[in-house]
Amino acid sequence: MIVDLPNTTTSRVSKRLVKMREEGGVVALGRVLTLVIAAQPGTEEKAIEAANDASREHPMRVIVVVTDPATQASAVPRLDAEIRVGGDAGASDVIVLRAYGAVASDEEGLVTGLLLPDAPIVTWWPGAAPKKPGTAALGQFAHRRITDASTAADPQAALHELSCNYTPGDADYAWTRLTTWRAQLAAVLDQPPYEPVTRVHVTGSLDSPSTTLLTVWLQQQLGAPGTCELTTDPAATQGIHAVRLERTSGTIELRRDAQGVATLTQPGQPVHTVALPRRSLRDCLADELRRLQPDEVYGSVITVGLPTLAHRAPHDTRSTGTAYGTEEVRS
Repeated sequence: MIVDLPNTTTSRVSKRLVKMREEGGVVALGRVLTLVIAAQPGTEEKAIEAANDASREHPMRVIVVVTDPATQASAVPRLDAEIRVGGDAGASDVIVLRAYGAVASDEEGLVTGLLLPDAPIVTWWPGAAPKKPGTAALGQFAHRRITDASTAADPQAALHELSCNYTPGDADYAWTRLTTWRAQLAAVLDQPPYEPVTRVHVTGSLDSPSTTLLTVWLQQQLGAPGTCELTTDPAATQGIHAVRLERTSGTIELRRDAQGVATLTQPGQPVHTVALPRRSLRDCLADELRRLQPDEVYGSVITVGLPTLAHRAPHDTRSTGTAYGTEEVRS
């Protein structure tokens, strides 16, 4: 069910929610958090779809604030709202606020009266994110703040901006997408022979910030700041392509050539096929909602490890791709 409230106010939306709850149409009990989505026109439905899917694991209230900075100054002040419940909202209730003109300048005021009492708050920017999410209008009251560097025009610059402006509780999908890669690599290194890794080579597409973060994570975990190489691969059209770990006994390589399938090569063992699908928006959101405390590993990678990688001298150009320091790419 979708209830339209054109040319309304936050107070009227709140009163309508109370009335619907009293009539039995909206059940607030069981909601474990409030998810605030800061979207631009045309991007909100994809985010709502992901939130609805994730709500089956994390019942929540979803508040979507849709504003257009390009027309904010000239548009007539107005607030249009929708309340979605039942089949149109998954296991959540969804409130869509479309703000125009001066009304859009007070984002915090738009959502404050609609937040679930005594429940954690997560703010998510599916597209363009503020320079410092922790002090943004919709971020300063949130327990977790989710961004996605891969949506930026320059993903590499976005990563460095996140590094400079990190606040505990910040998260980015460029990191969340690494969960399966990190788990697989950790499992491989947890098997004998327990030898130190002497060199790491990570290959990925030019527009993949996840490739950069994986290199930084490996550098930190292995304690080998001088042995990690990061290379763009013309054959890698999206995301991470391969990780090669060199040890005295031989080379371990995890390579994803096919969609969702990777091959694992290890010394003295047959080649294994490993399921390594690209994580969907729904999977990334659900993953981030499982932890409402700051991700300390991500915080260390983005604030300590990333600047270290960025200030290393670039490697030589090779025929298989262009090796680089982090400052030189958009991944």
